[in-house]
Amino acid sequence: MIDKKVLDFVVGKTNELIDAATCSSETKAAAQSWLAAIGTETEAEETKKYVAELEEDIMPIDTLIAFAESDAGAQVFGTDAPGVAAHAKEIKAAGGAYCDCPACAAVGEILEKKDLLLK
Repeated sequence: MIDKKVLDFVVGKTNELIDAATCSSETKAAAQSWLAAIGTETEAEETKKYVAELEEDIMPIDTLIAFAESDAGAQVFGTDAPGVAAHAKEIKAAGGAYCDCPACAAVGEILEKKDLLLK
């Protein structure tokens, strides 16, 4: 059973994640499935699936830099691509390991509680 304070925190961050424009459809589905499983016999299994999805989908900063500087990144970010790459390099220079978009920020905060979620 997850500690109530931890659960409340992660539920709040999960709702932020779902509402983030940068949240992928797979992550959103995993988040919704986890929320629906809270308090049920499938909660532990859904928690494992949710954490695995979050670990898979958080964008490492080096991946973001490479993507923003690629042709595919230019297609996604358009004229903002150089700015996205520059911002990502600033994050890296400051010691950041992941993208700081709203979805990745929420995922990072949830994953900080991973050990408490999975115990």
